[in-house]
Parts: sequence; structure tokens; C-alpha cells
Amino acid sequence: MSPGVGKQAEVAVEWDDTEALSHAHDRFLGSRPVGGRVREPVLRSWQRSRSRGVAADHIDVLYHQDLDFGGLLDQLAGPVLDDLASRVSGIKVCIALCDEQARVLARRVGEPSLNGFLDTIQLAPGFGFPEPGVGTNGMGTALAARRPSFICGREHYADIMRPFACAATPIRDPLSGRILGALDLTCDHKDAEVSMLDLVSETAELIEQRLLGQIRGRERALLQSYLRARRQAGLAADRSGPPVRTGLLPDDRLEQRDRILLLEKAAEMISTGRTGLTEAGLAHGRVAVLLSRPVHSPTGMTGLAVEAVLPDGALRRLDSTAARPAEPIVEPADSPGVREPPAPPRSPPAATRWLVAVGEAGVGRLALLSRQRLSLLTEAGCRIGSTLDVTRTAEELTEVVVPKFADFAAVDLSDAVLGGEEPPGPGEATRRVALRGVRANSSLHEVGTLITPAPATPQAISLTTEESILEPDLNAAPGWTTQDPARAARIREAGIHSLITVPLRARGAVLGVVSFYRSEQPGPFEGDDLSLAEELVSRAAVCIDNARRYTREHSAALALQTSLLLHEVPEQNAVEVAHRYLPARGGASGDWFDVIPLSGARVALVVGDVVGRGVRASATMGRLCTAVRNFSDLDLPTDEVLAHLDDLVARLELEQEGRGRAGEVIAGATCLYAVYDPACRRLTMANAGNPAPVLVRPDGTVDRPEVPTGPPLGLGGGPFETVDVELDEGSELVLFTNGLFRDRSWDADTMLTAMRDVLAGPARTPEQVCRTLLETLLPSGPQDDVALLVARTRALDDSQVARWDLPVDPAAVSGLRSAVTGQLVDWGLEELAFATELAVSELATNAIRYGGPPIQVRLLRDRALVCEVTDGSSTSPRLRRAKSTDEGGRGLFLVAQLTSRWGTRYTGDGKVIWAEQPYP
Repeated sequence: MSPGVGKQAEVAVEWDDTEALSHAHDRFLGSRPVGGRVREPVLRSWQRSRSRGVAADHIDVLYHQDLDFGGLLDQLAGPVLDDLASRVSGIKVCIALCDEQARVLARRVGEPSLNGFLDTIQLAPGFGFPEPGVGTNGMGTALAARRPSFICGREHYADIMRPFACAATPIRDPLSGRILGALDLTCDHKDAEVSMLDLVSETAELIEQRLLGQIRGRERALLQSYLRARRQAGLAADRSGPPVRTGLLPDDRLEQRDRILLLEKAAEMISTGRTGLTEAGLAHGRVAVLLSRPVHSPTGMTGLAVEAVLPDGALRRLDSTAARPAEPIVEPADSPGVREPPAPPRSPPAATRWLVAVGEAGVGRLALLSRQRLSLLTEAGCRIGSTLDVTRTAEELTEVVVPKFADFAAVDLSDAVLGGEEPPGPGEATRRVALRGVRANSSLHEVGTLITPAPATPQAISLTTEESILEPDLNAAPGWTTQDPARAARIREAGIHSLITVPLRARGAVLGVVSFYRSEQPGPFEGDDLSLAEELVSRAAVCIDNARRYTREHSAALALQTSLLLHEVPEQNAVEVAHRYLPARGGASGDWFDVIPLSGARVALVVGDVVGRGVRASATMGRLCTAVRNFSDLDLPTDEVLAHLDDLVARLELEQEGRGRAGEVIAGATCLYAVYDPACRRLTMANAGNPAPVLVRPDGTVDRPEVPTGPPLGLGGGPFETVDVELDEGSELVLFTNGLFRDRSWDADTMLTAMRDVLAGPARTPEQVCRTLLETLLPSGPQDDVALLVARTRALDDSQVARWDLPVDPAAVSGLRSAVTGQLVDWGLEELAFATELAVSELATNAIRYGGPPIQVRLLRDRALVCEVTDGSSTSPRLRRAKSTDEGGRGLFLVAQLTSRWGTRYTGDGKVIWAEQPYP
């Protein structure tokens, strides 16, 4: 090509000057990464070509005998092609015009000697070069990608086409936007210039302008024929009925709302080719009748004229309160559009007939469809994404498009997306999550089906190339049948004839694919339909990705939450326990519960709630839950446990504020901490903002212990108060978070009444109590997280407990050892006598020497043998390793060696030193 042919200056095609593309092509055919030397449009074309089974070593260029040579596109493009041929005269370049299937309709050359060569390579009228047949090439790729395409040398998929360079662009109907064909320039790749693409685009625009002018000329001819027919029929002077006037719809004497409505109705009637009568409601309750009738021009063209019969008073002057009919318009045969002088004033007629619009069927379709598509996009923006559920969002997309845009719509997503994970690469199976149609018997895959799309199907190509695929005629597109030929035949029998597939792309990832099918509407999908489908899917893709990300966070938070919660009740004999945790629909929160065995056969029961949702709330809950267990291991009193938790929450908030993340501080946390001692059947509780527990006594009485409710954790509201409640054996304690109640406005009395109604009646196991409470109070599921813990108390009877009061006299230790040994013999635990005597002797001696009265020794036969020594001093003994020269200091060391666990806990008037031994 010579300089100055196109808009741009001459540009060398440097990307074809090396062997990099050949190596990239070989790697591509071997399913290896191609690197960055291949342009993205070319790589996508290679992917489409391979998916459709195109061979790289040979191609079959087919001849078609049914082409419309000399048709409208060929006629209008002829003069433009001749002009272009004169501009490139003397240059070895081929100009090819093809139809929408890439079949050559006409050919021009800049150098006549090229004709023979072009015939040998079959670049001639009648032969087809669609991308699914011959691979990457100018006209075929431009039609497949629906945009201008420049392919040079080694960028061609087939080896035989590598000597050429092609620049092509689609030619569109200027009104409907439908692709009618393509224009292509082909030359030797060594002579290629990027400016070829500018030149071919300019020429295509000239052809489209001629198409538009031809359409307008037909409309003018139809208008003249209509007015001529009206004059000849003499309808303006019809004497058989009420006076009727005829003319063009006036611009200034009809209310704007009425005018727009009449024009829209007329456009709809013309676009659908429908003749007959219809009514249109006007302002103020009036009705106009629209009449659509055929119009024939002398040249043989046929169109439609829409007239409006307007009631009296429908027309008015905008500058006058008195309404009168506007003057009719008479169109002389030689001067269309000239107004006739107004008629003399007379009384208003009963009705006036006016021409609203005239045109060919389908010509006004673009404006009508534009309004419909704008309405559809508006509806999609309002309806798609109303929830953060992936499946529901996909269903909303199908509900919007069927039947307004498509007769059937299906959404396929990978299982990873449904689970909130990152989407896998192309080639992975997808699952149908949404399907909607105008009828049930479509033979399309049902919802829930796992689909592995075959490589040649439009769905697979869309997933691989991330491009939308338009198949106007499924009968002419064999690739889609390779998935399941039998099912494809049933789909065709169901009347489905056109298909659009659009990849669901969001934030650089492909989540799945959406398929739109047409069956009831006779016309195929077109270019504008593809653009609308892409816009709808792009909006839905963002909503689906948001839902996917929410699902991922929700799943992570729920997994973290459940991993930190109690899964199995630890071994203990103090209570029989049942529990439940129900996450809210909106995501996991920070509710938790726990059962913690303590020394002396006691058990701690805990429920708590961290305000907020998501991973942050679950992580905070985990920290508090761990802290509670650690404080419990220290045998701290219940109020001190809450005090330490309060300090911890306050410290966490300060840490967040110090990091500049004040918006992520803990908004609040509550906790109820209770300790039950089966030896004395005493329950000790402290509460920090949590609902008070409910107590069901063995006789069926339901009440709530008077537990002083302190402020939520982190507020620093002062010390927490404790309360002791003596329980009968078999009492049931119900601890819960506030998510158990649907109505948060309930006060304590209302909550107690609701609980009493559920818990009253015959005795039930803790498991039955849990199930009954949830089924009754939350029949439709929780709005907030629910943590529920039901504990039925047990008690140690006198045969399991032995007590001795010890005077402050070292000599009493000898008798104590004898008494302990006798008790162990009674219990059948003689094997533990030596270690127990030693432990009791050392602990009692320490209490006598360093403690204070009263001193008591207690043996508990529970899951382990527990030895406890209580004294009135708050001084805690300290374990140390005595030196060889020390005379004492070895007592606690021996106790630690002979028992499995030991420790100290404080009481209101002293301390308890305890040690445990497992049974032999």
C-alpha cells in the first residue's frame, strides 16, 4: 500500500517481522502458554477457531450457489467500491464485499493482473470465508467479533493464509443496527499498512449512508403515495358521516403527552406490520382511534400509514383557551409538505382524522426497540441484585429478560462461585442455577444439572475467549449440537432457533455464562440484541460477584465461628447438656456458648454475644471464648472472670483505635458466666448485659433467677455482682442470647411468659427442650444468631463426699491420714491410699502452719478422686524446686508429682487447695 491511502500515515507491521508469532502459534496448538507476542483479538480468534475444529494445516473454502448477487447491498455498495478501486488503482490490493455469512458478493482489484491469482485462491464471488470454516481472517473475524479487524501474516490461524494481510469491518443497517455484511481489503503481508483499517472503515460508512438515504427515499415515496390516494378518494369531503378532516399530525395544537403517545403507538404498529384498528388513551380520559392501512408506491414498495381519529376537543391552541381543530394539510403531487391556506372558520367538527406516521414495516423498529430496551435496562437495574444470594440474583436476571427480551434464559455458574470461591479457569464444568422460559417443554438442561460444555459449543467458546457469541440461526450453526446431538434435536423441535451466549465477567474473572434463546419471536437475534444482552449480563455479573464475595465472607465467618464453638461436651458429671447454634440469614455473628469443667467436680456454663457480623465479629468471639477458658482454668470467681473480660474488650478497642481503625472497634459484647457445684448444688452467676437465664425446677415451675445485670463488656461500668442460687437435683437451666426472640422490644416479663409457655408441662430431656424452644419461638429461622444452652443439674450424694474439720494442731494430721485411708478402703480405692495420704498430709500441714481457721478437708469421688483442703487465709502456696541443702519446701513438689492436677481457688473467706488423681 502506498502512503496517503488512509487517514493514518504509513506504519510498518513490526509484529510480523519475527518468528515469535510462529512459535506462539505452535505453542497455542500444543495447548501451552503463548506469551505476550499475540494481540488479544487475534488470540481470541485462535481460541474460537480451535474450539470450532478448524485445522491449521488446511482449509476448505466452499462455494455457495444461493447467493443474492445484485441484491440491495450489492447495488448500493457498487458505486462506492468502484470509487475505492479507482483510488487504489495500480496497487496490488483486493476489495471484497461479503454478506453476513462471509460469502463474497463482489470483488474489485487495484491491479487487474491480480484477478487470475485471486481466482486460484478462491477469493472470488460465491466463495465463503467464515471464521468457523477457515479460521482467523479479515472478513470472517470481523463478522465473528462484530468489530473492525486487522489480521496480518502469521496472525492467520491457517498456514495457507499467512502470506496475506486483511483489514475488514462490518457493514450495519443504519436503522436496526443489524450486520448486513462486511468490507475487506486484502494484500500481500509485506505491503500491509495499519491505515488499511481506516480506509476500509471510511468506505463502509459511505455504504451505510447510501443505505440510509435509500430508506429515507422509500419513506418519502410512500408519503407521497398516501397523500395522493387520500386526495383521489376525496375523504376530506366525506358527506356520509360527521365532518372529518385529514392531514399531518400538527406540532403545536396537540398536547405534548398525547402527541408522544400517538407517535409511540404508530411506531409500534408500523414496526410490527400490523394493520387494523386500536385505541389509545389520551389525557383527561379521552380516547383516540388509530387506523393502520397499507400504502403502495408507484415503484412497487409497500408500507403502512397510521391515522388517528381524534375526539372533539383533543386539539387545542397552546396560546388560547378556546380549542379548535387545526388546519388540514394537503400535499400537492409536485410539492410535498406545503400547507394549504386555512379554510374559513366554522363550527368544530365531531371528529378529526390526522396522519400520525407513514413508513415501511420494520423501519421504525429501531426507535421502538430503543425505548423498550431502555425500559428493560431500567427494570434490570431495579430488580437484579436485590439480595446477596448468588442463585437468587441469577434467577432475577432470567425473570427480567423473559419474555421481554428472550423466550428462554439460562444461567450457568461454576460450583466454586456458588460456594463463594474464586472461579476456576476455562474448561471446568458449570452448574445450571437458573432457567426460565415461556413454556416448560424446552428440552434445555434443568436447574441443578452439572454441564461440561463441549469445546465447539457457544457456551464453551464464551467461557474460553470471554467473548459473546451470536448464533442467529441455530440450524446453520452445527457447533452447538456437539454437546448432546439428541437433546439439540429436541430443542430444535421445540422451536428454538436463535441463541446468544454472554460470559459473566466481573472484576477480571469469568464466573459463568448466560444463554438467551428465541423461539416464539420469529425473528432471529441481531447485533443490537447482542449489545443489550451484554449490558444486562454485565450488570448482573457485578451483582453476582458481590453476592459471591459476600458468600465467601459469610462462609469464612461461619467456618471460623463453628470451629471455635463447642462441638462435643467435655466429660463431666455435674450437668447433662444440650446446645444449639443457629447463624442468622444475614451472616454469622459473634454468639457463642461453652461448657468448661472446673476443679472440685464443678462446671462453668457460658453464653455470650459479640455485636456485629462477619469475620471480625467471629474472630473477636474466638478471642473472648479463649479468654474465658483461660480465666476459668485459673479458678477465678465469676465476677472476676467478667471483670477481666471487660478489661480485655476495652483493650481491644484501644488497639483498633490506635491503628486508625476506629470504625472496626467492638460495638459491644455480652456474657453470662455461671458456675455449678454438684457437691453443694449451688449455682453462682454473674451477668454482663446478656439476657438472664430461665430456670425450670423439677416440679415444672418456671422462673428467672434475680441476676444483677451489669453493663456490656468494654464499657467499664464498675464491678460485676454475683448471685448464688441453690438448685434441686434435676433442675434445668436455660441460657441463651437475645437472638432467640423475634421481637427485640420484649421486656423481661414478656420473655419469661413466652419461655414459660414453652417450658411448662411434663419433664423433657435437654435435647427435647432445645428442639421445642427453637421450633416454637423461631419457626421461620432466626433473624440474628442464636446460642442456646440447656443444662440439667446433677448432684453428688453423701456416699461420694467425705468431709473432716481439722483443728489448728499439727498432731491432728496423723488421725486425718488414718481417716482418709479408711474412706478410700470403703470406696474400693486402696491403690490410691499412699498418694492420697501424702497429698492430704502435705496440704493439711501447710494449711495449719501458714493458713488460718477454719480448716476443712474434703474428698470427692467423681470422675476422678479430688482432695481439697480449705483454710481461712488468702495466701497461695508456691511450687518451688528445693535445693539439696534445704530442710523443707518439697511438699507441693511431691504433690504435683503424685497427682495429675493441682491448683488453688479463692473463696469469699479464704482459699481451697485441691489435687486430682485418676482412678487406677
